Amino acid sequence: MRTIYHIIIKEFLQLRRDRRMLVLSFLGPVIQLVLLGYAATTDIKSIPMVVCDLDKSSASREFIAQFTNSGYFVVEDQVHSIGQIDAHIEHGDAWLALVIPPRFGAHLLAYQPAMVQLIADGSDANSANISLGYATQIIGTYSRSIVTEVRERIPFGMKPARVMPEIRVWYNAELESRNFMVPGVVALVLMIVTMTLTSLGVVKEKEIGTLEQLLVTPIKPYQLIIGKLLPFVIIGAIDVTFVLAVARFWFDVPLQGSVLLLYGLSGLFVLTTLGLGLFVSTISRTQQQAMMTAQFFFFMPFIFLSGFAFPIENMPAIIQYITYVIPLRYFIVIIRGIFLKGVGIGELWTQALPLVIFGVIILTLSVLRFRRKLG
Repeated sequence: MRTIYHIIIKEFLQLRRDRRMLVLSFLGPVIQLVLLGYAATTDIKSIPMVVCDLDKSSASREFIAQFTNSGYFVVEDQVHSIGQIDAHIEHGDAWLALVIPPRFGAHLLAYQPAMVQLIADGSDANSANISLGYATQIIGTYSRSIVTEVRERIPFGMKPARVMPEIRVWYNAELESRNFMVPGVVALVLMIVTMTLTSLGVVKEKEIGTLEQLLVTPIKPYQLIIGKLLPFVIIGAIDVTFVLAVARFWFDVPLQGSVLLLYGLSGLFVLTTLGLGLFVSTISRTQQQAMMTAQFFFFMPFIFLSGFAFPIENMPAIIQYITYVIPLRYFIVIIRGIFLKGVGIGELWTQALPLVIFGVIILTLSVLRFRRKLG
């Protein structure tokens, strides 16, 4: 442990002397968060929704068909009580819920206003805004069609029936887009910083020749690997603290869930980024090569295919399958769930388990390859 301790101290001393790396380590994440925190999201389609039809009439079925036939919505499930909606939205299975109350059809037949309720998942403000816009447009079209149909048959003095939506937005009531973007930026920054620092830190040792000097010392390979990786774990934890503080106090993004759970699951994600950074260092001879390799083969695909910038549901089916092997996909769901929905491990274990598997596999293979390079 003393040997590992001295290697860690050496890494921090080198970092202090390298001003560019120092800025990249601590100031870079904050700048990225501030810039990307104001970024806009993209349009969506094929919106997953859940339906709670408490009327079970021909009118309610016809009304639901207006949503499915529009091409904007896909009914993922039909539940029998409002309480069953919670699980669908908390797990992210549905972005919108449609509740049709009892006597919906009877009110329409009696030329009375018929109320329906829309419940939107506000953790994704852009998706919620667009979903509600499509839904209200469909309801308005349906209401106008009823007016046109019965106009000639309405008794004198009575008004035609209308459908009036009652909208509720969960988790992000103000529909602020930055509340959706900023948690994703936190995940992105953590990936970039830990992977970049790990790859550049090891490659720099090769360039200046100190790695060969370390190999002729009594330091064992596992001591060198642990000593090289632990400083970046510490830096990653510090960066997470910085960006969380900026997200909470600069952008005023609510942190509804457990901070300890967020740090713990961030540690699982760091396993994968450290492993990938170590792998990049084994196939790169210079720091420039390491940066180019990380950027084009990891950063760019991860950003585009993780759901950070574009909804995965809008991608072609074959691309959606590819996203399952991208660790950032799972961590973005985790961090947005903890930030906006306040969900716990009971809802996030399906995202945490792949991170554990990827982290162990990637880090193990990278360490084995690095040890062969040392040999």
